[in-house]
Amino acid sequence: MTRRGALAAGGSVGLGALLAACGGSSDSGSDPAASSGGTGAKTSSGPWSFTDDRKQTVKADHAPGHLVAYIGSAAALHDYGIECTGVFGPTTLKDGSADPMAGDVDVKKVTVIGNTWGEFNIEKYAALDPGLLISHMYQAPALWYVPDDSSKKILALAPSVGINVAGVPITTPLQRYAELAESLGADMSSGANAAQKTRFEKSSAALRAAAKAHPDITVMAGSASADSLYVSDPAAAADLRYYKSLGVNFIVPNKVTGGFFETLSWENADKYRSDVIMLDSRTATLQPKDLTGKPTWTRLPAVKGDQVLGWPSEPIFSYAKCADRIDDLTKAITSAKKVA
Repeated sequence: MTRRGALAAGGSVGLGALLAACGGSSDSGSDPAASSGGTGAKTSSGPWSFTDDRKQTVKADHAPGHLVAYIGSAAALHDYGIECTGVFGPTTLKDGSADPMAGDVDVKKVTVIGNTWGEFNIEKYAALDPGLLISHMYQAPALWYVPDDSSKKILALAPSVGINVAGVPITTPLQRYAELAESLGADMSSGANAAQKTRFEKSSAALRAAAKAHPDITVMAGSASADSLYVSDPAAAADLRYYKSLGVNFIVPNKVTGGFFETLSWENADKYRSDVIMLDSRTATLQPKDLTGKPTWTRLPAVKGDQVLGWPSEPIFSYAKCADRIDDLTKAITSAKKVA
């Protein structure tokens, strides 16, 4: 496995694959209503266009149907009432149940064309008659989880949209996914969708207040693998960057490589001391129960103080899901004791 593949599998805050991502321009001719549903969706008609974060504009006679998306993208669109036909990325666990990355997507109702890094079934994808391919971008123009060796074939089958999710505050991809959802037929002024954004704003205000009331509480975000602890740079991750802007007192690693994190061997994993640890909770990463044999981990003040917060380092970019994560951090900071 390549280094970036290993990181995608659970060793980082999300380092994008360097993919050659150039979209097609064909339209599937599908009914746009087939890709939307739920209380926040409406049927759209007439010409459709969307300019993504590669500055590429996709145009069609009407909003495309048969949407195929990275599972995190599909989960965000689902929360606004837009459903995808196919998904790729960590969607199901070994027992067939939904991976947390799937959010509220019913994984039994979508076609999974790839569940792990490097896995993307082109034949199954083509059979879906895709109208649009959608994914995150951590390093543009790379589309997250679209494999290097088959990206040209994949991107030739349907137009694509990439949304940048790194190096910007979380409000930026939130707005972009909301704009994409609306273009595809979501009614962002519906009661349910409007309430999502209002709740996000209230949650943000509460986190700002908590950070102001507890300025001495330090927070470290990171991800654990068998060989290393990756300490995240809050400037690189959209959620951490936003939390920092609200006043959260983050540990900032001083030897960041690749723009996303500092890699510490377990012998040196106690380099940074914090009151709260946000630990990557993705299913491919090691969790606190897996780290009891790492002395440097058990010596960390936040670990000894039982102040470790599960952190989905790849947020679902809907206002509702991001509000959930903000509320969790607010609670952790408010209840934390000064231990570092």
